[in-house]
Amino acid sequence: MKKGEIYEGVVERIDFPNKGRVHVEGETVTVKNAIPGQKIRFQINKKRKNRMEGRLLEVTEKSPMEKRDPVCSIFPSCGGCMYQTMSYEDQLAMKAGQVKKLLDDALVEAGQVNEAGEADYPFLGIKGSPKEFAYRNKMEFSFGDEYKDGPLSLGLHKKGSTYDVLTACDCKIVHEDFTKILTCVLAYFKERNASYYHKISHEGYLRHLLVRRAENTGEILVNLVTTSQEEWDLMPLVQEVLGLPLEGKVVGFLHIINDSLADVVKSDETKVLYGQDYFYEELLGLKFKITPFSFFQTNSLGAEVLYQTAREFIGDALDDEASQTVFDLYSGTGTIAQILSPVAKKVIGVEIVEEAVVAARENAALNGLTNCEFIAGDVLKVIDTIGEKPDYIVLDPPRDGIHPKALEKIIRYNVPQMVYISCKPTSLARDLEVLQARGYQVKKVQCVDMFPATGNIETVCLLSRKP
Repeated sequence: MKKGEIYEGVVERIDFPNKGRVHVEGETVTVKNAIPGQKIRFQINKKRKNRMEGRLLEVTEKSPMEKRDPVCSIFPSCGGCMYQTMSYEDQLAMKAGQVKKLLDDALVEAGQVNEAGEADYPFLGIKGSPKEFAYRNKMEFSFGDEYKDGPLSLGLHKKGSTYDVLTACDCKIVHEDFTKILTCVLAYFKERNASYYHKISHEGYLRHLLVRRAENTGEILVNLVTTSQEEWDLMPLVQEVLGLPLEGKVVGFLHIINDSLADVVKSDETKVLYGQDYFYEELLGLKFKITPFSFFQTNSLGAEVLYQTAREFIGDALDDEASQTVFDLYSGTGTIAQILSPVAKKVIGVEIVEEAVVAARENAALNGLTNCEFIAGDVLKVIDTIGEKPDYIVLDPPRDGIHPKALEKIIRYNVPQMVYISCKPTSLARDLEVLQARGYQVKKVQCVDMFPATGNIETVCLLSRKP
């Protein structure tokens, strides 16, 4: 097999996150963005000593698992919801299988096996999202065009393209309120022939539309992101958005000016054109104040399932709250810390993003919680400065997992139990091998699907100190 050659084959399985495996001429080729059972045409685009990768060109025959029609007009060009033609039950089974394979391999390598040499731990399967569609509470839409010199578009990047933007006029993973706002904003600027920011020339006005909508309160924050290269009277647009027949309620409309060369949503200056620069969401009886850039789980109902699962895993470990101190490491806006607060003497959260720490402190005060402390800084450095010793540790690291040196420091606390919440099972599997070697064993694992139709998955793992 040579680079540039085109082949056909059947996708035998999908490994996390979206790596299809195809066997052709005695070789295994990885082809992304496919579905198990599909017959596909692909072109070899990477060939290395122990790895062969192909680029999907065409699906020549549907998979038996594709039991329904696409639910949006830009599938599969968008690439965001590659599994929407599969039943949700099949999606869940595929994701659970991916995680179990990764963890089985890691635990066999680490020696947590039964007499037959198989990984020995309770795998509890997967919990689905309460909503399969309209579950996202945040979307970053981009301005651009669908093809060179085409009409203005507003939506999501075309799969595999840095520049082409597909108008997401009927995206199904968000509430219909998102679509109404997007359609209104796009029409407003189309009528006025407004320019969008070009990434190569760094010229133009419109950059992004960031919409956040609370699932449980219905509050909506609209954020228009532009450069400072042009000046527009945006108040007529604000009035049009406020006049839309929405199920939720717009509580703030912000104009965010971003002159950064990088294609990221950030603020050099923020102007409040209407209302306020925050909104409120509620999870498990707690209230959270959320600002435009503060981290919050993108699936509110799914987050309730995730955090309830973590709380159940902790269970009786915090049976004597008078003496229990909990470390919530990589605490974000302090959601987990506040959920654990009622069953602990003290919860100490550590988070590197200072804005998230400020939000965590505000939210704890908002909920009347007095036993939560939040520290801004890198876990690797901060845990050396904390006077208290933990009785229990909760880990919820970013996608890349825990820094090896930080993991060593965490292990040295020698707590009886830990809960590790992972948004990337490959990182979890890597860290588990270290934890196993240093005296911990996996007690049970539960997957929670926060991102239906996509390749992402959350995993909750309970670890216990070996006798």
